Amino acid sequence: MSATAPAPSPTGSRHDFGARVARARAAGEIVVQPRMGFADPAAMRAGLAAVAAVPAATTGTITLDSYTRTGDYAALREALAAGAPLNGYPLVTAGPRTTREMIAGLSGAAFQIQVRHGCAAPMDIVRSMTAAGLFATEGGPLSYCLPYGRLPVRDSVENWRHACEALAATRDGHVEPHLETFGGCLLGQLCPPSLLVAVSVLEAMFFAEHGLRSVSLSYAQQIHHGQDLQALAALRTLADEHLDGVDRHVVLYGYMGRYPTTAAGARRLGTRAALLAVRGGADRLIVKTSVEAHRIPAVADNVRALRQAARDVRLAQGFGRPSAPETASGESNPVLQEARALVDATLGLAPDVGTALLLALRRGLLDVPFCLHPDNRGRARSRIDETGRLVWSDVGAMPLRPRRARGPELSSAGLLRALSHLADQCDRADPGADGATPSAPALEPLFCLPS
Repeated sequence: MSATAPAPSPTGSRHDFGARVARARAAGEIVVQPRMGFADPAAMRAGLAAVAAVPAATTGTITLDSYTRTGDYAALREALAAGAPLNGYPLVTAGPRTTREMIAGLSGAAFQIQVRHGCAAPMDIVRSMTAAGLFATEGGPLSYCLPYGRLPVRDSVENWRHACEALAATRDGHVEPHLETFGGCLLGQLCPPSLLVAVSVLEAMFFAEHGLRSVSLSYAQQIHHGQDLQALAALRTLADEHLDGVDRHVVLYGYMGRYPTTAAGARRLGTRAALLAVRGGADRLIVKTSVEAHRIPAVADNVRALRQAARDVRLAQGFGRPSAPETASGESNPVLQEARALVDATLGLAPDVGTALLLALRRGLLDVPFCLHPDNRGRARSRIDETGRLVWSDVGAMPLRPRRARGPELSSAGLLRALSHLADQCDRADPGADGATPSAPALEPLFCLPS
């Protein structure tokens, strides 16, 4: 099946998401990006325009609704006819013309737009977005399957193979399609960083194997600053080893788990993400807002969060990046050791990455803790150790050494405490709730987070 021919750029500029990030990097900036989606095209356009107007390096996001994510277009049409609220933009049913008109005058070299969706069968989405003149999206055969549903991973791998090939086929003199792996997020929390790094690298390799030449590798902020720095160093190292000749950058997600309930706690967690992006060498930062624990963020919430993140990035850049041990490679970085073992074991199973991913899951060489998908082995377990790091309490069949002694089964109360660990820590740690931009002395203690 041939891919839909790309529509002309509304501004006549090149569609190259990776190049926009590279220009920001060369200028000493980190691109900040919201998670934003609205059902009404006028509201979606207003949100994109507001993001484009932020005085910082930004990219836009069109997050799709959950009906589109699951391919339930009949239910989507019923919801639209009934005037029911949606949790994102209905790209497929809106049609290419509506979407082209929505992004006209906004999308171009200076302001790239990414489609985010969460779908394990993304061909309808890829066809619709490319027909509308959008060429950057994200996902992956594991990361958009294991957390979100029960579609067999074998089907997801095949679906994503076709989607990658269709997206790659849009490349021409004006278009360089871009695909971001969601592998560094998976279930968002309580997953030791080595597995997030390994899946992010493996999915990026899968994209490249099926024609993509511009990719981004994700990592989601976890609960320990020093361990996250090691994870970002490991991600860059393994990307250098396995993605030679592929344009790539690292994107950091602000914390994806339970968010602080106080304004001050949320502010502190957002500042930590900006500091981590700077210290860890990330090129793009997915920004969360201070209202995440209470409601779906409005445009104004996202704009405030982007402005604040850009200010925090600039302030953090004044402190410089850390040296060893956080960014060390080799034997001194345990996250890199584990992630490399997982990547090598997976790649050794088959000559192509897709088949290797299937076999690795089947044999438990990749095993996501607390993931209920039927194709996940489900033997691995994690815990928060006495230093605050995420570690394995049971590695199952994964090729990790030394194997940690199996501890007592995690109770439901213990799991809830672990899920709330970082939110509670930030809510307790922050005096006051005015949300004011911290001064350099106020930020300095964050650079003394345990490593």
